[in-house]
Amino acid sequence: MNPSPANDVIHEVVLTTRSAAGTLHIAPMGVRYRREAGVDLIVVMPFKPSTTLDNILARRGAVLNVVTDTRVFAGCVTGRRDWPTEPVPANDGLRLAQALRHLALELVDQRDDAQRPVLTLRVIEQADHAPFLGFNRAQAAVVEGAVLVSRLRLLPLERIERELAALQVAIDKTASPNEHEAWGWLLEAVERHRQVQAAASAAPEGR
Repeated sequence: MNPSPANDVIHEVVLTTRSAAGTLHIAPMGVRYRREAGVDLIVVMPFKPSTTLDNILARRGAVLNVVTDTRVFAGCVTGRRDWPTEPVPANDGLRLAQALRHLALELVDQRDDAQRPVLTLRVIEQADHAPFLGFNRAQAAVVEGAVLVSRLRLLPLERIERELAALQVAIDKTASPNEHEAWGWLLEAVERHRQVQAAASAAPEGR
């Protein structure tokens, strides 16, 4: 893998996992790359409750997808998870068809925690599928926007709107049609949340 063994940077990727029954789940996730004793590892710390966590524990594995199509990030946090996949025989998993690279992972260690368990997975296969042409600012803005939308129930709406407004500059200047579409999904989600909050505020208090 390219990252340094000492790299503690969180990398935004997409994990594809399957339940014990084989149901696919797709989720953006921040991961850390490690290398110990010559072995490439991925460290994942999903929040509880988490379908990704449940699936990794159930099947002892996952597939890491490196993607620059930020519609996947925005789609996953706005209810759009139906993305085409390809089989990964190395661990009986599935990868995203638009992944530039995938890593098949096998769970080798787990440390439980009340909020964020620490899962360490060994890389058992990695393959490149398309060239990486470089990021643009709009792609980074969409990923950051997707993180904000995923926290609509945790952060004040005013803060989220303020941060999205700052990111809008990168969208306006550098977005391709894909980023424009993804950004539209995020703004729609924020607007729906605003309407729900307004309706709740306008509702008469119970007696």
